Amino acid sequence: MVFSTLTFVYFFLPVCLILYFLVPGIRAKNTVLLVMSLIFYAWGEPVWIVLMVLTALVNYLCGLAIGRAETRRKKRAWAAASIAVSLGALAVFKYTGFVIENLNLIPGVAIPAWKLTLPIGISFYTFQALSYTIDVCRGNTAVQRSYPDFLLYVSLFPQLIAGPIVRYSDVAAEITSRRATLQDFTKGATRFLTGLAKKLLLANFCGELIEKYIGTQTALGGWVGLCMFAFQIYFDFSGYSDMAIGLGRMLGFHFKENFDYPYCCDSITSFWRRWHISLSSFFRDYVYIPLGGNRRHAVLNLFLVWALTGLWHGASWNFILWGLYFGTLLALEKYVLRGVLEKTPRLLRRIGALFLVLMGWALFYFEDMSALGTFLGQLFGATGRFSSAAVGTMLLNNVVLIPVCILVCTPVGRMLHALNVRMRRTKKLPMHLAAAATLGYDTVLMAVCTVVMVSSTYNPFLYFRF
Repeated sequence: MVFSTLTFVYFFLPVCLILYFLVPGIRAKNTVLLVMSLIFYAWGEPVWIVLMVLTALVNYLCGLAIGRAETRRKKRAWAAASIAVSLGALAVFKYTGFVIENLNLIPGVAIPAWKLTLPIGISFYTFQALSYTIDVCRGNTAVQRSYPDFLLYVSLFPQLIAGPIVRYSDVAAEITSRRATLQDFTKGATRFLTGLAKKLLLANFCGELIEKYIGTQTALGGWVGLCMFAFQIYFDFSGYSDMAIGLGRMLGFHFKENFDYPYCCDSITSFWRRWHISLSSFFRDYVYIPLGGNRRHAVLNLFLVWALTGLWHGASWNFILWGLYFGTLLALEKYVLRGVLEKTPRLLRRIGALFLVLMGWALFYFEDMSALGTFLGQLFGATGRFSSAAVGTMLLNNVVLIPVCILVCTPVGRMLHALNVRMRRTKKLPMHLAAAATLGYDTVLMAVCTVVMVSSTYNPFLYFRF
């Protein structure tokens, strides 16, 4: 089940909220959330729910063992056991086919293909469970002695299948004690609807145009198609994060932000501080720093982390190359070009950063390297065709969509919200008018999104495969 469907919006979510707010006490509320979260996952993955429950159980038991261990060595041994089991399961389901496929390239090797269905959300819930045992081992969080509460943390439906990657230490207190105020609920609902609109009204429409533009064999068509993909993946994933954060807030949880207008960056370093923040910080805190960070073998650590980041996104060489591509750019910025970039006008830095990000999205999009080469040739004029009547027509037909996409990539919404808050505090905007404006905004988004959900059959979600 995904958030951007009529089933979720008009059936699952209302039932969940009614039951949640009807039952008294945090124990009963947690039980409702746990049951509904398991139903949510089983709706699309009835078989692999066992894997998620077992992953949670292994990390829960290892957490208890770490808490009982008397020496640092024993604590680390139990943490290593949880890492080995959890990452082992992830490797089997996500990378076995990739390994066999590459081994079969060796002359004389003919291993039968082994295709496994990738359990939805396995990359996200595995990392969440691991963050708990590692933090317990480090002494950064207390041991959770209730398995149902730990399973609730791992399976909580707002962030279960696509993040953000929520660390146990960030929500430990709210699992056992929280209160969803009316203000939390209304702000959460607005955030959810904003994310739903980004997904349905922007990401999906951009997605429908990608193949049409990229397939025109013209330079302009290629660039527009690549920009459409950049818009799609941003609105798709950030929209889902908005929905997750909004749903969490409606239930009394406060998840950290996962995106911060990444296309407003002026460097690749800035981009990765703004894009998928929970993943970047996970690799920084649990891989890069333990390897030595900047203290020793800094460049090697950087490349290793970014190779793993690419591999996390998918079992394909293009993802690994995508990770190494950004690792190379980050190394160049940090160790070679820092002085030059500091003297470069900010506008030029932004243009350069966006160009490099777009090249990265081309690598991300094409799993076939020969197709990537053909496309890059198209972008830079190898076909000898700059534009065509078909491209011009499509641009005219989407003369509203593209400017809206550009506008939503900027912090205009945040600025308007800050202005709204400031006007309310200074009483320049009466509270009842502010409430009416919010209600109107939510109502319009809900109505338009409902129409799209009813009428459209195109509703992919890119990060399901990760």
